[in-house]
Parts: sequence; structure tokens; C-alpha cells
Amino acid sequence: MIESMGRWFREKVKGSSYAFNFFLFLLKETIHFPWTKKVGFNVLIMQIYFTGVEALSVIALISLGIGAVIIIQGVALLPMFGQSDLMYTILILVITRELGPMLTAFIITARSGSAITTELGNMVISHEMEAYMSVGIHPVSYLGVPRLYGVILAMLFLNIYFNLFGLLGSYLVASLIHDIPFRDYLIHLVNALTPADILSAFLKSIIFGFIIAVVSIYYGFNVSRAVTEVPQKTIKSIGTSITLCIIADAILVIVTRL
Repeated sequence: MIESMGRWFREKVKGSSYAFNFFLFLLKETIHFPWTKKVGFNVLIMQIYFTGVEALSVIALISLGIGAVIIIQGVALLPMFGQSDLMYTILILVITRELGPMLTAFIITARSGSAITTELGNMVISHEMEAYMSVGIHPVSYLGVPRLYGVILAMLFLNIYFNLFGLLGSYLVASLIHDIPFRDYLIHLVNALTPADILSAFLKSIIFGFIIAVVSIYYGFNVSRAVTEVPQKTIKSIGTSITLCIIADAILVIVTRL
């Protein structure tokens, strides 16, 4: 039993050490990427297109639904307690500060994070990484770093898109049920929005995008030799990304509310 525990402990230390070194190398290559001679630029464009543009319809549908539900419920319930003006504060708090970044991160994790891990894992299995190495191109620099930038930029863009649809687009849905003047709605919404809300959403987009990209890339390159490892690593990638995003969100909420 002691021998098994010792073997388990050594494997954990070895795995943690590998993950830490991989992270440091990826971070170093990420810092150098803007000064490289357009290496991986096509990969970056394709990643932004897949992660950002192709997810627009999903983001629009979810943000519209959530925004409309909050407005409809707020208009129906808050006047009963004499707190009608709180509706706009709740909209900003829920959509801009919390649900916008978090739901966008979940969607990107499910769509793009899983795709990155699967694609890189299959490339490892088919020995494409060795082909890159043989011509002097490091796979992490060429395949991993552009994806990291692409996911972060797409996350920022999609979060703004989520807020626009959630805060403004949902008004169109709610106005079908309740008579809310758009001018009043817009003025109250702008008054409720503070620089701290914008900064919080901006920070969360960058941090969540970074977490999702690093975790997905790591698990993709972590595939060893068997095809059966790919779905296992993909599931771990999704679970780890969501867990780390929730932890990061909790930490950011505590820090920004202190």
C-alpha cells in the first residue's frame, strides 16, 4: 500500500512538473508571438473565425432569452416592493458582470476548447508534431500560441456581443409584453452602468479566455499515443476549464467587492 501511495505521489509530482514547465514555455512563446514574422497568423485568423464568428447565433439566442426573462420578471415583481429602478442595476449586475462573461466562457469551452484539444490530440497521434519539429517549427509556438490569442480575442468580442444583445436586444422582446419607452430604458441603463462594471467584464473575458485556451492546448499536447486518449483528454479539458473559470470568477468577485 505504501509503495502504491509512493508511486501515485511520484506520478502526481511528475505530472504537475510537466504541466508547470509547459505553461511557462507557452507563456514565453505567447509574449514573443507579436514579434514573430507572421508565423501562425493563419491559425490565429481561423481560430478567431471558429471561436468568435461561428458562435454568434448561439450567443445571441442565449443573451436575448436571459435579458428578456430578467426584464419581464423585474417589471412584474419589483414595482410590488417599490423598487422599479433596481431593474436596471440588476440587469447590469447579472448580464454585464456575471452571466455575460461566465456563459460566454462555458459556450467557448464546449465549442472551441473541446475542438482545440481534439484537434491537437489527433495531430499528436498522427505524428504531425514530429513533422513540424523536423523542419524547425515548434508545434506549441505554431499551433498553440495563435489559438491562445484567438480564444482570448474571440472571448472579448463575444462578451461585448452578449451584453449588447442581452441589454438592448432583449428590450425588443420585453416591449412586446410591457410598454417600456426605449429612451427611458436606455437612460436608466446607462446611469446604472459604472466603470467598475465594464472593467470587471473586460478582466473576466481576458482571464476566462486565457484559462480555456491554456487548458485546452495543454490537454491536446498531453495525448501520448492511443486514439482512445483523445476523448478522455477532451472531457478533462472541459471539466478543468469550467472549474478554473468558476474559481477565477469567485476570486474576482471577492477582490472587486472588497
